[in-house]
Amino acid sequence: MTVEQDPIVVLSDQESWDLLKSAALGRLVTQIGDQVEIFPVNFVTQNHTLLFRTAEGTKLFSTVMNEKVLFEVDDHNVVEGWSVVVRGTARVLTSADEIHEAERAQLLPWIATEKLRFVRITPNELSGRRFIFGPEPERGAYPS
Repeated sequence: MTVEQDPIVVLSDQESWDLLKSAALGRLVTQIGDQVEIFPVNFVTQNHTLLFRTAEGTKLFSTVMNEKVLFEVDDHNVVEGWSVVVRGTARVLTSADEIHEAERAQLLPWIATEKLRFVRITPNELSGRRFIFGPEPERGAYPS
């Protein structure tokens, strides 16, 4: 007997954090005025926050100008996929203690550039979903 599985599963906060910890690449979404920017960044989790490094430029400027950000991480295999969205506050770390703690995370740049600034995202809201892949159901099989 085959048991139907819901194709979309809402994840708990703990499941979402476990998935975030398993990933290394995410997308930072910021906004300045009416201009929305998206940046791929490598990151780590540290004490239920997200941490990434950046150089001087648009990413740093947009984070300083508008601390409210979105951060999205996802992954998939042949059977399923998942997505976690973090709505939060981004802050450039400035104190020696904050920077020392961030350095303990061993977050290294992926490309040969100097990224001297650490940015920490403190979540205000966490939203995770798991998607079970499969054929499209017959029309009317699932409510819209």
